[in-house]
Amino acid sequence: MKSTLLAGIHPVMEALLAGRPMERVLIVRGGKNPRLQPVIDECRKLRVPVRFEARESLDRLARGAAHQGVVALAAEKGYANLEAILGQLDHPGLIVALDGVEDPHNLGAIARTAHAAGADAVLLPQRRSAGLTETVSKASAGALEHLPIVRTANLNRELEGLKQKGFWIFGLDERGDKNYDEVEYDGNVALVLGSEGTGIHQLTAKHCDVLVKIPVVGRIASLNVSVAAGIALFEVLRQRRKA
Repeated sequence: MKSTLLAGIHPVMEALLAGRPMERVLIVRGGKNPRLQPVIDECRKLRVPVRFEARESLDRLARGAAHQGVVALAAEKGYANLEAILGQLDHPGLIVALDGVEDPHNLGAIARTAHAAGADAVLLPQRRSAGLTETVSKASAGALEHLPIVRTANLNRELEGLKQKGFWIFGLDERGDKNYDEVEYDGNVALVLGSEGTGIHQLTAKHCDVLVKIPVVGRIASLNVSVAAGIALFEVLRQRRKA
């Protein structure tokens, strides 16, 4: 079984609560942070091996990540199957598709926001995308333990497949004809976000039903992609809760 590193109290605790298999959990010896005890208790409850080691050992294993006194070796996060996810939906679907988001911090932040906004999955291309690293897990603040991540060899083909299943594809791009809050997000929705540098690729934009933009009044024309994702996703949530 391949393993991946989780560093930090919240990512490790969320992985334990989600039932993710663990090889072992390392706790700093003599740690005085009271938030470490619930992690230890959960490990003992689940019979996950716990080892107490010097801070230098955790620093070395975490490779500079802020581990807060806890590091875990967990089973590698697997990718989900989109067909299986869609087959289990009993509500209007919400899929977040990322076209070229390569910064792991942005991917983690988007996953965290997508989960908070009720998204059913995040769709990643195999190329031009960050993978599910410990940096992504840390930035997601535990959201990766609850949000399915789907990886595809052909993002545009997946978007066309979603259309055939009744999804409307909204691309968030500064070239959009409408503002993000001027369209209706009822029914099945896929929200496409591009890279911070170039936005949505031209071919991907052609597979979107509607391109929407976030109006800005400052001199900087674009927002960080994770910030833009939060603005758009919570507009979708706002409309659905109002309905």
